[in-house]
Amino acid sequence: MKKQIPNLITLANLLSGVLASFFAVKGNIQLAAILICAGIFFDFFDGLAARLLGVASPLGKELDSLADVVTSGVAPSFILMQILWDNAIGHWMAYFSLLMPLFAAYRLAKFNLDTRQSHSFLGLPVPANALIWVGLATFPLCAVDQPNTTGTIIILTISMITNILMISEMPMFSLKFNFKDLSWHTNSIQYIFLFGCAAIIALTRHPSAISIIIFWYIFLSLVTRKRHNAQ
Repeated sequence: MKKQIPNLITLANLLSGVLASFFAVKGNIQLAAILICAGIFFDFFDGLAARLLGVASPLGKELDSLADVVTSGVAPSFILMQILWDNAIGHWMAYFSLLMPLFAAYRLAKFNLDTRQSHSFLGLPVPANALIWVGLATFPLCAVDQPNTTGTIIILTISMITNILMISEMPMFSLKFNFKDLSWHTNSIQYIFLFGCAAIIALTRHPSAISIIIFWYIFLSLVTRKRHNAQ
């Protein structure tokens, strides 16, 4: 039974994603966003539980990726579809959102085979991309309930950039601290990221801060990529 505990947590992630997809299609974007966050929470703890219990397995790894395709690929794509459906001049533009789960699935399959990503990432992690759309769903520009050409162009541009980032080779720093050495020299990027997150939350005081934090993560990874390459 012990070895099934991480798998049950992963299945909770999958269930959250299925429910999020359902409510997003129904137009309940807020509940869908909450369920995506719940799924990402479970996604973090299934791997942690597997390591703590010493029961990590290839099955768990594959199940985790399948759950992530739904929770962090399909579900946020339906949120994006709802945003575009309300903003776009033509409803056909909303179908561009369906590219997201395709890029997410490709990124997850690539990640499973890539031995270079044990301590950091190459490309934007799929859950991080999902959080961008969780936050943007609450942003005023995305909440307009009528055709908005400017909003549509911005949203589609962000969507294409983040899709490409998911399968890119751009180094993304790990959020994990080196607990054996918590000095500034060893964890400077992580400290800078945390300070930036605190400032964003204090200045915005709005759920859209989630998106801004992920953009901050992408920007910081971009400006520190030479350091990653040196390592």
